[in-house]
Amino acid sequence: MDMPRSRQQLRAVLQLRELVISGFFKPGQRISELSLVDMMGISRTPIRLALGQLAYEGLLKQLPSGGFVVNDFSVSDIFDAIDIRGTLEGTAARMAAERLNDPDEVAPLIAIYQAIETLVRQRNIEGELFEKYIELNEQFHNELLRLAKCPLLERNLSQITALPFASPNAFITMQGQDDLMYDILFHAQHQHNAIIEAIISRDNARAFSLGQEHARLAASNLKIAMEQDSYFREFPGSELVRHDEDAKV
Repeated sequence: MDMPRSRQQLRAVLQLRELVISGFFKPGQRISELSLVDMMGISRTPIRLALGQLAYEGLLKQLPSGGFVVNDFSVSDIFDAIDIRGTLEGTAARMAAERLNDPDEVAPLIAIYQAIETLVRQRNIEGELFEKYIELNEQFHNELLRLAKCPLLERNLSQITALPFASPNAFITMQGQDDLMYDILFHAQHQHNAIIEAIISRDNARAFSLGQEHARLAASNLKIAMEQDSYFREFPGSELVRHDEDAKV
């Protein structure tokens, strides 16, 4: 039985995004629609739509003559994307504070915060615990978007966070700096709590400011990780980032 087109398209997008982010396709490499059909075992229409989706996200660039090539990004591009994400997530927190109808709406966000708190208190967050942290952190940010009640904002955020290292979950463990990594996660958790308090108190200005500041913490983590270049280059997505000498981070 053939897979429904919508499911095929989702599968094509996910697989193609993984191939690009993992470095299977290199920056500047042209991607053939027909070669993807053979490689991924998906029909041409979902592949064509997936290529368009990744071009929309910025991972691919459409050529005037037709076809697509893998995009690359300067260090400044990545930090600009994180900055824009902060503005959008600050807006999400502000909207959540303004549009809160019942304090009970925040209960799922509080539950996620408490689950993260249990992990952070263990201090030694490695391996499966770190993976669990990433999963819960993603849930926190998704729930914050739900509270904003703004599908347009959600669509704009999804485009920004598709870029390498621009996602709220783009935390990179830093080799030989466990204490520093813990401090970053601990501070992030403190900001989670402050965002919840601002939403409950309907303090929209503080909620917006906290959302922006939360993204800046991710930028600090990435900046420190990039200083360990050989280690940083082991992470998926790093091959898409070119280190320009004049980059301002």
